[in-house]
Amino acid sequence: MEINFKIIILILSVLFTGLTAGLCFTWSNAITPGIGRLDDLGFLQSFQVMNRAIINRSFLIAFFGPVILLFINAFMHRNVNTIAFWSFILAAVLFFIGIGLVTVLKNVPLNEILDKTILENLSTLELKELRTKFEQPWNHWHICRTIASFTSFSLLIIGLIYSK
Repeated sequence: MEINFKIIILILSVLFTGLTAGLCFTWSNAITPGIGRLDDLGFLQSFQVMNRAIINRSFLIAFFGPVILLFINAFMHRNVNTIAFWSFILAAVLFFIGIGLVTVLKNVPLNEILDKTILENLSTLELKELRTKFEQPWNHWHICRTIASFTSFSLLIIGLIYSK
């Protein structure tokens, strides 16, 4: 039985991009609005705990795997239908920018500020200032990631349809 690496890469690209889109959607739709209702200390503590818990092997593979897989997939489909190829290229570029770069350059620095802070040592005013500095920018950049991951996933589905 011959292993078809082109199909395996395509399946993994769709799977991991879909998982990332679902994760981003869930955070945007349920998690951040839910913890947004907490007081400043509760909100910041919740974010600290979740940010620490999410950094694990499964998350890193599913979240950052498409950064590489999508470009490999596009390269492997360079000689198929033009619509499929360009859908795959656009999915790769959008994911790289909208997930890879936005995460590394925008969300992670905010997470690191929060992670290094001993929240219990802050006054009520300092907690409010930290939340103001963190919450709106983090949510803004996360919405960008949600849109990018959903659009990349949609482009993969379009490419999949036209790649036959």
